[in-house]
Amino acid sequence: MMRFRPYKSCDAEKIVGWLKDEYGFRQWSADRFGKFPLTADELNAHYAGQAYNDGFFEFTACDEKGICGHMIIRFTDEEKKIARFGFVIVDSERRGEGLGRKMLELAKEYTRDFLEAEKITLGVFENNPAALNCYLAAGFRVVGTDVGFYSYHGEDWKCTEMECIL
Repeated sequence: MMRFRPYKSCDAEKIVGWLKDEYGFRQWSADRFGKFPLTADELNAHYAGQAYNDGFFEFTACDEKGICGHMIIRFTDEEKKIARFGFVIVDSERRGEGLGRKMLELAKEYTRDFLEAEKITLGVFENNPAALNCYLAAGFRVVGTDVGFYSYHGEDWKCTEMECIL
């Protein structure tokens, strides 16, 4: 059974280990971090910079096998009715087990029941069909496909915007 708990700095080593190459790293984080590979200290420092922000939450998903996923939730509006999911990742050795969908379902429940948001948004690059399909399976719908680009080694990656009404 999966559970969802606040992120701990000791989780970082495991999470950064799931980022196997720069391409996947950029699909996960775009330009939010410096160079690849990301270190545990860099991830922790990034989150420490949000420590006093009451609209930014880091989470880790765990099951009987241990840490299996990670993501953040942040508010994008002053009224705290619109939350945004980001940095969604699951254990690279366990992809295909439905962990992403389960984690997103737990995150949706938390966002609705405890954060009392009314809508969740997220962005996914069009060249990441596994993530897109996971978000669709978790109840998100595409609301825009021309919402921005990220340039990676001469390629322009189009971002697909998605939402889920709670």
